[in-house]
Amino acid sequence: MSLVLDPAAQDLLFREARTANAFTDEPVTDEQVRAIYDLVKYGPTAFNQTPLRITLVRSPEARERLLKHMAEGNRDKTAAAPLVAILSADNEFHEELPTLFPAFPQAKDVFFAERPVRESAAAFNAALQAGYLIVGIRAAGLAAGPMTGFDAEGVRKEFLDDDHTPLMIVNIGRPAPDASHPRGPRLAYEDVVTTV
Repeated sequence: MSLVLDPAAQDLLFREARTANAFTDEPVTDEQVRAIYDLVKYGPTAFNQTPLRITLVRSPEARERLLKHMAEGNRDKTAAAPLVAILSADNEFHEELPTLFPAFPQAKDVFFAERPVRESAAAFNAALQAGYLIVGIRAAGLAAGPMTGFDAEGVRKEFLDDDHTPLMIVNIGRPAPDASHPRGPRLAYEDVVTTV
């Protein structure tokens, strides 16, 4: 059975898509970011949770504040990227559940009354949403450079609050020539899928 999605779209989203380490200087507009979000917000999560929060780092001052928290190997590319996004998990996401999951509005209190449970659910579902966001960036014809090499506590204190947990930093833009490393190998279907 073949996939329904057009092969060119498959290539754009997956086969030819790469993590970018260098970008052109073409700006990424608010309209592009809104269009990406308006597409990927429909990606499924448990209980329709929407814990992902996106902080766009646009001003030179904010970029300087961020760079001091980046791992040394990530500083230059973050400094040069057209747009940088801090992706975090909102640990108080459950407050929106009565609206987002009207089929069972009591889920807010039944399942997520305790903070450790919320933190675990927020991290997992925000990570799902981050994956959707990266695919959405690719769907916009842009490239993403997601990174976890940063001081999470420093980023939280600098840009967020105690209710938000930083997950990753993503550089966004049009990839420059030779922006990516050679593609690494992937595991075969047989190495990943087990039927029981």
